[in-house]
Amino acid sequence: MIRELEHKAISGLLMVLVLLVLTLLVVLGFVGAARADAVGRIVLNGIGFAVLMLAWAGLFTVQPNEAKALQLFGRYVGTVRSQGLWWANPFYTKRQISLRVRNFETPKLKVNDHGSNPIEIAAVVVWQVVDSAEALFEVDNFQDYVKVQSESALRGVANQYPYDAHEAGQMSLSSHTHEVAEKLRDGITDRLTKAGVKVQEARISHLAYSPEIAGVMLRRQQATAVIAARQKIVEGAVGMVEMALELLSTKQIVSLDEERKAAMVSNLLVVLCSEQSTQPVVNAGNLYT
Repeated sequence: MIRELEHKAISGLLMVLVLLVLTLLVVLGFVGAARADAVGRIVLNGIGFAVLMLAWAGLFTVQPNEAKALQLFGRYVGTVRSQGLWWANPFYTKRQISLRVRNFETPKLKVNDHGSNPIEIAAVVVWQVVDSAEALFEVDNFQDYVKVQSESALRGVANQYPYDAHEAGQMSLSSHTHEVAEKLRDGITDRLTKAGVKVQEARISHLAYSPEIAGVMLRRQQATAVIAARQKIVEGAVGMVEMALELLSTKQIVSLDEERKAAMVSNLLVVLCSEQSTQPVVNAGNLYT
């Protein structure tokens, strides 16, 4: 495995001054040799001038959050990360790579959740190159590699959890977004370690049932919500009836036998659990006639 090596490049400003002085000296020597008609000196100054022109090609710049990977005839030499003007062997091949934070959104994928229900899911992935050598030399194209592996990790996470939680304490894609995002980030990170890439964040950006079952699942969600609401209403109504009977008994407002209590409980539950406004009926007689 190829890991990043720091390369100590020579200061570009220093080399510019040195090359300027040497170039000036070579030019002056060439002019002097031409005036003296010294062929040997002319040839030597011409060779020196060609070498200096080649040396000028060794200058290169590094922008902020950028790196230059250096290769000598195919062999990796090292990476320069420090921004500024630098000089290195002019025979080095310099490959630029960005170290800036990047992000992309995966396309909407049609996958099956843990319950084999077809869903549509997409995610936003924020990533950054942390090892230039691995990114350039361990994979063919690290940007495509990040996209493909992110989609693969997203499919894997979608298969592990149901869309909705149907049991108490069950994790689902829709209700446990933070936990799912952490799982997704860890899954992508495991796949990208060999590419020299660090995943900063991964989160689901789109989640929905597939169109062919969306209507059925909507009715199922509505039914679940109605049942949950009814349970809360019944629990509250029973508590209110219990409190009413207890207060009547404690304050001795009226003494009720079991049959009257049953009738009162029935009437109160009807009033409290009904979806529509109830119409009171005044009993002018007694309960037993």
